[in-house]
Amino acid sequence: MIKTLAALFASLALITAPVHADENPAVVDVLSGYMDFAEYGSSLIWPEQIPKDDWKKVFIVDARDAAQYAKEHIPGAVNIDWRQAVARRAELPKDRMVVMYCNSGSLSAQAVFALRLLGYENVKVLQDGIEGWKAKGGFEAHARASQPAGH
Repeated sequence: MIKTLAALFASLALITAPVHADENPAVVDVLSGYMDFAEYGSSLIWPEQIPKDDWKKVFIVDARDAAQYAKEHIPGAVNIDWRQAVARRAELPKDRMVVMYCNSGSLSAQAVFALRLLGYENVKVLQDGIEGWKAKGGFEAHARASQPAGH
């Protein structure tokens, strides 16, 4: 509860502060507190960690712009531009895993960081984005990674 309130306070302070303002000590404290307790990898997931059948249970978010989404996306993904993730957070389920991706994972990571500060602990970044997902075999990434080397 305290973590959520602190994250909310930090978010409000960020929203109300000018873009190029001096450091806000309250925001720095909240961010530092979050970073001190964030587990490495807690907000990351690799395609090979999700078995093919489990993808149906995941809420997939394509965090790229609408034009990129229209050109190509992971089947079943909804399009929420990474810059709109906080404003559209009510569309995200809290009762199952949410996986966000972009082309490489860098922009979706920013959206996931903001959402996790707001208490969305079920939101993860798809490491290496859609490009990594495709390179590792898409929905088959888990099966490919689970096979013995050389087979």
